[in-house]
Amino acid sequence: MGIVLAAGQGKRMKSKLYKVLHKVCGKPMVGHVVSALEQIDAKRKVVVVGHGADSVKSYLGERVEYAMQEQQLGTGHAVLQAKALLGEEDGLTVVLYGDTPLITNASLLDMIKLHQETGAAATVMTAIMEDPTGLGRIIRDSSGRLSSIVEQKDCNDQERAIKEINSGMYCFTNRKLFDALNKVTNQNAQGEYYLTDVIGILVGDNEIVQAYCTHDAMETLGVNDKVQLSEAERIMRARINNKHMLAGVTLLDPLTTYIETDVQIGADTIVAPGSVIRGNTVIGEDCYIGPQADITDSTIADGVQVKYAVLSEAEVGNATAIGPYAYLRPGAKLGSNVKIGDFVEIKNATLADDVKVSHLSYIGDAIVGKNVNFGCGAITVNYDGFNKQLTEVGEDAFIGSNVNLIAPLKIGKGAYVVAGSTITHDVEPNDVAIARERQVNKAGYAAKLRSKFSEKKQQTKS
Repeated sequence: MGIVLAAGQGKRMKSKLYKVLHKVCGKPMVGHVVSALEQIDAKRKVVVVGHGADSVKSYLGERVEYAMQEQQLGTGHAVLQAKALLGEEDGLTVVLYGDTPLITNASLLDMIKLHQETGAAATVMTAIMEDPTGLGRIIRDSSGRLSSIVEQKDCNDQERAIKEINSGMYCFTNRKLFDALNKVTNQNAQGEYYLTDVIGILVGDNEIVQAYCTHDAMETLGVNDKVQLSEAERIMRARINNKHMLAGVTLLDPLTTYIETDVQIGADTIVAPGSVIRGNTVIGEDCYIGPQADITDSTIADGVQVKYAVLSEAEVGNATAIGPYAYLRPGAKLGSNVKIGDFVEIKNATLADDVKVSHLSYIGDAIVGKNVNFGCGAITVNYDGFNKQLTEVGEDAFIGSNVNLIAPLKIGKGAYVVAGSTITHDVEPNDVAIARERQVNKAGYAAKLRSKFSEKKQQTKS
């Protein structure tokens, strides 16, 4: 089981956004913490909410249960709000904070393993800090067990020199946790109920209390302001990039590559500098992404090239080339061996295999068959001022340069639409369509036009 404390207001963030909903590598901090509990298969997960409760519930939905802390009266009081849900449960409970996004499932499992192997009533997650100023120190007895936690203000010189600190994250035997919480008082300067007092109560009852020291102190980093948020972002980015590189992805410059936490990338894909890959994007093997590709919530197959392009909620088939300076909007679905060139925009359109849209075109609300070629400047005119209309282009058709396809419209298989045409009626298979005025040349008339324009210019100046 897991309890996540997420009721604090977070005034130091200086933001209208509730603290635990600030994102680290694309995911709200509380989402990272809940994900860690999901990865250790916590059978029940309770998030204690207070300030911004509706926003947190809207984000997490049914992934967790909720307990409300109406008044923020300390960490012990916050955990006690989960008693109605978990108080009668057997087993172990991990207590975490919604503003510690760097915690990993590996550290949680190691803490739980120590707790179980030693028969502890409580296990405190600790860390070694080179500068532990302001943090509670861990005092161990001769056997290595935790004997007490001493806050900075109460440390003597010897205790102040200790670098092992209390992270504030714990593993408890569940029933012993809630029994001890009933004994916690608020007889302190702040008038609050502290979760750390549970440790003292258990030690006083001769219960076994252990301290698990995490291998990476940064996992315990709590985010309280935008400076710490940027530090968590930096650490998470490095962690994500290293994971991909160790899995066979080449990042040409990891320092200028931004990849969010849920992105998946196949082996032998190369990501060039300046690229941003967000959300639930899945990229296959042997792709070349970037430079400066901006990809969100898209699925990209194997062998794809994406250069200087923006993709949002798009699907891309094998060996397709996109860019430079192309824009794939939501609903864009490209087959294999498709070519999307410079300054081309695709929106809510399905393009089959071997389609080419090479220059300065817009294809929206369309279904395009195999082996269709769009010339430079061709567009589907999909909006009539009230509704979006569909354009269908059959396979092997040719759409010339500067063609306007006025939807709703069907272009048949193998049809040929002549450059410069504005097509308003369906074109049957293998027909040639031309829709433009006949050219008229007026001999010598250019000189008359220049003379006429010159006279008007002089009149304007006078």
